[in-house]
Amino acid sequence: MAKKFIFKILLAGDGGVGKTTLLHRYIKGEFSQSTQMTIGVEFFLKEVQVDGQDCTLQLWDFGGQQRFRFLLESYVMGAKGALLMFDLTRPMTLENLNEWISICRKNDSELPILFVGTKLDLEEDISVDDDYAKNFLDQFDLLDYIKVSSKTGENVQEAFKLIADRVLERQSQKY
Repeated sequence: MAKKFIFKILLAGDGGVGKTTLLHRYIKGEFSQSTQMTIGVEFFLKEVQVDGQDCTLQLWDFGGQQRFRFLLESYVMGAKGALLMFDLTRPMTLENLNEWISICRKNDSELPILFVGTKLDLEEDISVDDDYAKNFLDQFDLLDYIKVSSKTGENVQEAFKLIADRVLERQSQKY
């Protein structure tokens, strides 16, 4: 019987960047206009195939508000990867990247983190350009940079595939 992998993937970033909305699009295939603020942590499961392997993604949605951050460090244990998200229309959502990365990498200094710019559909309002965003890749040793729209679904599957592929590849190197 083929081995089944279970990968814990964190979704981190400031409040209102679209973490929960992205998960709704990815899990249910629909855009949810009215999500509630995440208090602490919620998690979702998604069965996927990665390189022919059956995998279950445990997707941990971290509440972005400052007042919940002290809780998060206890939830990162066992994480295999993370999506670090920011809002392309609000440059201030980049201000706490250092803090988010340190939370995500608390137990694994080499945790693969995909950098995700959200709200790509709001083209008129985008104020973070690609070159600026890509500066953070080297600075924080991030896996890659991708822009997504939970509203249209653009690049949503691709973002999760990128992180799942990297996590599986890293897991395979350990055995």
